Amino acid sequence: MPIVKYPRAREPLYYEWDRKAQKCGLRHTVYAVNGDQYTGEWLNNLKHGKGTQIWKRTGAIYSGDWKFGKQDGYGTYSIPDPVTKEYRKVYTGWWENGQRTGQGVSFYPNGERYEGEWSDGVRSGWGRMHYQDGSSYEGQWEADQPNGQGMLLLPNGNRYEGSWKDGKKHGPGKYFYLDKGQLLEGTWAEDISKCGVMVDFDRDKAPAPTQYPIPEIELDDPAGVLAEAQALLDDSDN
Repeated sequence: MPIVKYPRAREPLYYEWDRKAQKCGLRHTVYAVNGDQYTGEWLNNLKHGKGTQIWKRTGAIYSGDWKFGKQDGYGTYSIPDPVTKEYRKVYTGWWENGQRTGQGVSFYPNGERYEGEWSDGVRSGWGRMHYQDGSSYEGQWEADQPNGQGMLLLPNGNRYEGSWKDGKKHGPGKYFYLDKGQLLEGTWAEDISKCGVMVDFDRDKAPAPTQYPIPEIELDDPAGVLAEAQALLDDSDN
């Protein structure tokens, strides 16, 4: 009886080509159609693990952790200087779902620097901002602005400690005029002092004290006066 041999079933070649094209694990540099390039780890065709991305259009570089195709974990983002072409660090810290989230440091082109917490790509939480003029703010942030309690320290040593709203002094606070040896304690609204009490403070240590000391004013209920002023301010906001 003759033996019939049937041809071995073979899957189409494009199945094999597709498997080879799948990116998983550590790979050499992979170039996108638009010229972007990525070197690092992959999982199921997505950047996942440690890797470095270079964007062709801007020349920006991100080096750090990835998760399912987005920056997630710890990493550094840098851009080339338009003049020197040397890379300048823009942000280093924690990321989540492609956004700055958690602790991180941001470096600005004018030399300013922010160190603190982030949420969804903006300053949010507790942080310290160093400004170009030499002043600094340390305190609470929300929606990329000082909001809550914080302290503004000026280059001459004067400082404000108190409440903030949308980047401005707003609510009860204290302003220390250390150059003159005075302290203003009161209430602010949109950076403007509305009411308060000015007293001498370390006048003997001030570099440029006023000619005469401020006479003391006795109040029966200073706390009640400030509370009443705050109530008036709240009514004006409403």
